[in-house]
Amino acid sequence: MARSASVPGEDRGASPQDLVDEAATAKAVVDEHGIVTGWSEGARRLLGYQDSEVVGRSGAALLADGLPPDVPGSPQTLPRWSGRATLLHREGHSLTVNLLAHLRQDGDGHDEWLLLAAVTSPVVSPDDDGFLRRSFTQSTCTTALYDTRLRLVMANADMERVIGLPEEAMRGLRISEIVHHPQADRTERHMRRALETGRRQDLEVSLQLAGHERATVWTVALAPVRAGDGRTQGVLLSAHDMTEQHLSRQRLALVNAASRRVGSTLDLVRTAQELADVAVPQLADFVTVDLLPSIEGGADPPSGAPRGAVRLRRVAHQSVLEGCPETVVPNGTVAVYPHRSTAAECLAAGRPLIQQVTAEAMEYVLRQTPERAERMRRFGFHSVLAVPLRARGITLGVATFSRHRTPEPFEQDDLLLGQEITERAALSIDNARRFTRERTTSLTLQSSLLPQRLPEQSALDIASRYLPASAQAGVGGDWFDVIPLSGARVALVVGDVVGHGIQASATMGRLRTAVRTLADVDLPPDELLTHLDDLVTHLAAGVDTAGEVGATCLYAVYDPVSRRCSLARAGHPVPALATPGGGVEFLDIPAGPPLGLGSLPFEAVDLELPEGSVLTLYTDGLVESRFRDIDDGMDALLQVLRRSGTSLESTCEAVLRTMLPDRPADDVALLVARTRALDALHVATWEVPPDTAAVATARKNACRQLADWGLEEYVFVTELVVSELVTNAIRHARPPIELRLIHDRALICEVSDGSTTAPHMRRARTYDEGGRGLLLVAQLCQGWGARQTPDGKIIWAEQAVPEAALPDV
Repeated sequence: MARSASVPGEDRGASPQDLVDEAATAKAVVDEHGIVTGWSEGARRLLGYQDSEVVGRSGAALLADGLPPDVPGSPQTLPRWSGRATLLHREGHSLTVNLLAHLRQDGDGHDEWLLLAAVTSPVVSPDDDGFLRRSFTQSTCTTALYDTRLRLVMANADMERVIGLPEEAMRGLRISEIVHHPQADRTERHMRRALETGRRQDLEVSLQLAGHERATVWTVALAPVRAGDGRTQGVLLSAHDMTEQHLSRQRLALVNAASRRVGSTLDLVRTAQELADVAVPQLADFVTVDLLPSIEGGADPPSGAPRGAVRLRRVAHQSVLEGCPETVVPNGTVAVYPHRSTAAECLAAGRPLIQQVTAEAMEYVLRQTPERAERMRRFGFHSVLAVPLRARGITLGVATFSRHRTPEPFEQDDLLLGQEITERAALSIDNARRFTRERTTSLTLQSSLLPQRLPEQSALDIASRYLPASAQAGVGGDWFDVIPLSGARVALVVGDVVGHGIQASATMGRLRTAVRTLADVDLPPDELLTHLDDLVTHLAAGVDTAGEVGATCLYAVYDPVSRRCSLARAGHPVPALATPGGGVEFLDIPAGPPLGLGSLPFEAVDLELPEGSVLTLYTDGLVESRFRDIDDGMDALLQVLRRSGTSLESTCEAVLRTMLPDRPADDVALLVARTRALDALHVATWEVPPDTAAVATARKNACRQLADWGLEEYVFVTELVVSELVTNAIRHARPPIELRLIHDRALICEVSDGSTTAPHMRRARTYDEGGRGLLLVAQLCQGWGARQTPDGKIIWAEQAVPEAALPDV
């Protein structure tokens, strides 16, 4: 059954007076099975059949000679077919027509063919020259016809409008003679190429036409015109005004360029300069960027829009003229802008504005800032666009765009474009401002946590450096420390906390404090790192993500008496050792895991160092910042150390200068230490038998040694300390027992024994016979304590020695 006897889209109610006669076209629809499903009034006129006689029957019955041979076998082969077909009229005669068929789908998604054929001929004959001439002349496309000598034959009305001349004035002239512009010569060359090759030529030209306020952009098609015998008779020029599309593409390209180039770093001044650079010359001839001085250092400016005269600091400018000769205010200078100036009005309004440079405006500028007025007149400023720099509700400053070489004044589209690229820059500038504030805070915290000056000690000559990362990377958590220990020993520490910013600096402070606390207990390096690892694990448990807390560390203890150095590291780069003989190498120390992993052991290495050896401790930023491979960086470090002189300060300078780029991506801590030794002139040692009678002998030996050192005034306290420490060792410990005096920056008394049990101070009761010795030692000395050794322990006490009595080490 037929679904419909009408053809979709046909208006059966059209009146005879309608300009469009739907019945002038025969339309029929044939489904995928060849059954006619639609029949129009035009089809009835053409073949005489009523729709009731055709719809629902096979369409093949309408063909006088069957299907044309070029009809596709499958409907999906072509979406459209055209050709001549011989149809059978209702009255029995054949009718040959031009048939056009479109493949489409019906409402149920099935294929069907829409067949069309013209019932009547066009009203106008193709041989009507008058009609064709009028069509050419009235075409909305800018068109002109040239002969083989490239002389104008005919121009339509739109070409006359564009050129600003009537056809009679242009006839017989070449395009380069009609339009005096280099682009006209270029167009003429392409016209010759079209005549020579017989192929169409396409080009885009931009030129300033007479009578037009600004340059326009055109796409031009040059097509050869051929006679019936194939001869080329001329060239048809068709042009389309693409100025608006061209400007839109330029604006889009500028926005894309701004998104790529502005805000490439977290440097405030560089971001402002990127804004100025990207706007010249696409948007303006001269650009300045001025910021409120109150935002310097990362501070928030006052709330609300600035009113009246404003003080602004110039941070960036750019010009189409080399050297920016229009500049009055140099970069970095604070200048005052009067309340009626463009910058002040823009900031007060809180929105972009366009101002034309009128005579009245120039008079005002001349009265307020004569130098600015002189530059504006000299270079011909005529239009100014000012856009406030605002981000997150805060006014940061103003960007001013000026034109003096571009003749067109700023328009609304330019305002929107300037506002868009300025908003992007303002957000980047605000990010840089916030980062500067955080970086300043981090640097302040970092510097307060690092050693302000190295402690005085006799075991090592030391030079150190701390270099923060570039502004973009941010302050990290690298640190170093030098910690005097008992027995004239010194601990060297270098560490690196994961991450950057305030959190890293705070974590570094915690770890440095923990290291100092553990060092006071006189723990060996491997045990100290174990306790430090537990601390980092506890710190990680207190944050949202455990991976946010982690660190590496190297801990070394040097004893100037034995010249032995004990080192252990937790995932930290190995130190370098330069010996007095000239050799430089990295020490072989087991790596150990980074702090915070837990449950993994650390291993210490014990070395004897010749006096004058130089240890170089550092963080990984030193060997990674400039080099792709850390091995290359470490090889380079060895080369620098081999060439370095005897001065530790110059060694530090040479290392940083050679190893680091101008803007390092990570901060660097560097510690260089040359070993010294305390010889027999400064150290006295006696073995003590495990007999209480030996206490008196020990006192005598100590007093005799103090006399040799010229420290007779310390005899009384030293006798008491020796008596207490030696007596305790004899009574409560086991052999071997040894007494040692060290004359360093303090007078140090040490008693070692074979027991690992350390004494502790307690408060003696009124009638107790013992328990007061260590209390007296603690009160008379500046410090005392105990430290474990592989064979037992050492109890020590230190007395302060005046500077005049210090030994010449």
